[in-house]
Amino acid sequence: MRGLRLVHTHLKDEPLNQDDLTDLALIRLDIVAAIGLRDSLPGNINVAYLMPQGSDRAYEILPPINFYQFELNFLPFIESLEEEMDRHRVFDQKDRRERAILISVSTRPKYEQEDSIEELKELANSSDVLVLDTAIQRPKEINPKYLMGEGKLKEVIINALNKGATLLIFDQDLSPSQIKAIGEITELKVIDRSQLILDIFARRAHSRDGKVQVELAQLKYRLPRLTGKGTAMSRLMGGIGGRGPGEMKLEIDRRRVRDRIGLLEKELEALSEARRQRKRRRVERKIPIISIVGYTNAGKSTLLNALTSSATFVEDRMFATLDTASRRLRFPKEREVVITDTVGFIKDLPKDLMAAFKSTLEELEDADLLIHLVDASNPRFEQQIASVENILEELHLSDKPSLLVFNKMDRLEEGEARNLSIRYDAVAISAFNQSTFKPLLDAIEERIWNGKLAEAKV
Repeated sequence: MRGLRLVHTHLKDEPLNQDDLTDLALIRLDIVAAIGLRDSLPGNINVAYLMPQGSDRAYEILPPINFYQFELNFLPFIESLEEEMDRHRVFDQKDRRERAILISVSTRPKYEQEDSIEELKELANSSDVLVLDTAIQRPKEINPKYLMGEGKLKEVIINALNKGATLLIFDQDLSPSQIKAIGEITELKVIDRSQLILDIFARRAHSRDGKVQVELAQLKYRLPRLTGKGTAMSRLMGGIGGRGPGEMKLEIDRRRVRDRIGLLEKELEALSEARRQRKRRRVERKIPIISIVGYTNAGKSTLLNALTSSATFVEDRMFATLDTASRRLRFPKEREVVITDTVGFIKDLPKDLMAAFKSTLEELEDADLLIHLVDASNPRFEQQIASVENILEELHLSDKPSLLVFNKMDRLEEGEARNLSIRYDAVAISAFNQSTFKPLLDAIEERIWNGKLAEAKV
């Protein structure tokens, strides 16, 4: 708690009101007390304090008592209350990770919100965030200032503070004004889905390509969200025509960000040129290129490792790998292909991130075949297929020859993988079991060397 007690007067001897109780919860006061006045003399005193998590109410209001009869040994009382609160925490006190409440506010159907909030949980886990609770609201109209109603937002914040959260993560993108407005009524950090994804990308980028692209996306995201503190932060200028506030620090910050964006875009173009040279060498040698695409955490890197006996980093998390990896895969009759693992897709991928990774995704244009890998064990796999197809369409790659492959068949009931293969005209495999690869390799060979690819190109 805050370590502060609020003691104030009520001129008409009225009990604690809702503003008092909201302040108690939002500011995390040790105690709030209102002394009622009767004929300019103290009457009753009304006291309230916060309750530990898990209680049926957020605070306890003591019965009114005459001011002169009121006694409370405050220090032992507040120490025992804080000990009780610590015992009811749902996380280990030694766990130093960020602790978050996930919030979804949308007019979409409830099942879509629930699916989206589950995906947000996975993203939070990928960013090493401990999720304490979720809040879903479907208002008739979206509040332009707070996204949700102010009363509901205060309830969420009080719940977050009771649970010991340090972070609010919104499933919807927030405008700069919304982030500022929400931040003004809470001391918790406030981020949105795009910012969370950008944070994951920043953690996982290791190659020079990946680092430049992620930094570029972050700067483009933050530029319109830079805020200043008025003319107090201005630089004074001298000389004729230079007297006055001069250039504000906010403008200096924005100019520096724009300059940095320009430098990164030039560096990205140089890196793209190096990729184009590698492409020319592959074209000259007439080596077919296969690119594995799919939703994040579908098992693309695992499949690449299994097919080529390589050791690309693999982890059961969303966006575990961002850096494009290319390996050679040898077929019988001394034939070879280059197989490439690309960054995973996700629905509502931030536009700044799409723009920054465009140069990497352009490599898909060189592919002779796209392997669209799908996590068949995910209950949302149909929506994930649609999301990947939408992104491919945005990249003008929807006409590229592709092969739909269902992964993780070992997690399905017997016969279910076969039914999915028939229904979607696809191939079912388990990236952990190389004995399931023959249908996949046969399908690749059929499309590349037995005329189907040539027909598709014509």
